[in-house]
Amino acid sequence: MIRVSILYPNRKGSRFDLRYYLETHMPLSIKLLGAHPGFRGVTVDHGVAGAAPGTEPAHIAMCHFLFRSSDDFMQAFMPHAQALQHDIPRYTDVTPVIQFNDVVLAQ
Repeated sequence: MIRVSILYPNRKGSRFDLRYYLETHMPLSIKLLGAHPGFRGVTVDHGVAGAAPGTEPAHIAMCHFLFRSSDDFMQAFMPHAQALQHDIPRYTDVTPVIQFNDVVLAQ
């Protein structure tokens, strides 16, 4: 199984509309990508603090899609890439960092 992590770095002065992200963008993403048979799930995290007391989180938000394989994710994403990417400016001015991960341990 793979996890595709979409990380939104917490940049000073940046904008991130969590409400829009959760109520509009993510339901659209789940509807479009979740239709693929390789889809296994999704989680969204909202950064609240850094490791040291009183510090800011490194990321304001993170989305983690689980898919059976990288190919499954790409097959699910590519037909909808334009629509999903064009929605990004509606909730943030941060350029997301995307990382593919092999899930090697899950409990």
